[in-house]
Amino acid sequence: MRLQEMIGLSVLEVEKGKQVGKVKDFLLTETWEIQGLELEGKRLFSSTVKTVLWNDVIAYGEDAVMIVNKQAVRQTEAVDIQHTFLNGNGKVRDLPVVTANGTRLGSVTDVYFDPKMGNTMIGLEISDGFISDLMEGRRWLRYSADMKIGQDAVIVPEHCEQHLEKIITLVNG
Repeated sequence: MRLQEMIGLSVLEVEKGKQVGKVKDFLLTETWEIQGLELEGKRLFSSTVKTVLWNDVIAYGEDAVMIVNKQAVRQTEAVDIQHTFLNGNGKVRDLPVVTANGTRLGSVTDVYFDPKMGNTMIGLEISDGFISDLMEGRRWLRYSADMKIGQDAVIVPEHCEQHLEKIITLVNG
């Protein structure tokens, strides 16, 4: 499953069937695990954001993310969030992916995880830019424990350049 597919999903509490928000972003750890969700609704001039820890997510699917009740929603200081997928200073999306020997492979466009494995990332979707995406398509890089999220780039081992795979997408079926 791609993180991008979950942005905008309703977050519902199972106890009352009430929507408590929508997924705005994902909180990530340095070891590429999903730590939690950020919900829409940051107030102007507020230093906190509404979050749900991944441990409080009891199920998720194509249409919604389920939590037990609204007590799972908490206020988190924005400065305490190190890495996110989509927004903020520590965002992973659009970071260049560079090998340890200095070869740029492209930029992060999405993060994949396997729902059967919980919150662990399994790969990155990488783009070389709009024209390259049209001509050659985006590429996929399987997760390696040696991948590092840096402030200005994702650093990957040298061998990752040989392991890039084309993403096969079907249009209209």
